[in-house]
Amino acid sequence: QVQLVESGGGLVQAGGSLRLSCTAAGRTFTAFAMGWFRQAPGKEREFVAAISRAGGITDYADSVKGRFTIARDNAKNTVYLQMNRLKPEETADYYCAACYRYGPSGRYADYDYWGQGTQVTVSS
Repeated sequence: QVQLVESGGGLVQAGGSLRLSCTAAGRTFTAFAMGWFRQAPGKEREFVAAISRAGGITDYADSVKGRFTIARDNAKNTVYLQMNRLKPEETADYYCAACYRYGPSGRYADYDYWGQGTQVTVSS
């Protein structure tokens, strides 16, 4: 089992920035590729960004490329999502997830463990 705990959500104005963190406990953190997904009210959960076990390979949804950055610190069992130039339509609950893969994945079904989510609200 892996327990994932997200933090860093909150209220920000459009154009602003937030950094989300997700800390893992339980199994060896480096056994997992990690991802971030988000779910807005009334919508399906969607892929945001993912990173390989070692951190050298990343993948992003087209909608966030150039604005969001995923990174991990394996010594701290933590993955981050730096979000810049946020838009009101990106208001959602953001979820951290872990999967038993080497490389990053944008597929929801690939992920084995999920956090409880952290809320991000972007005001216009």
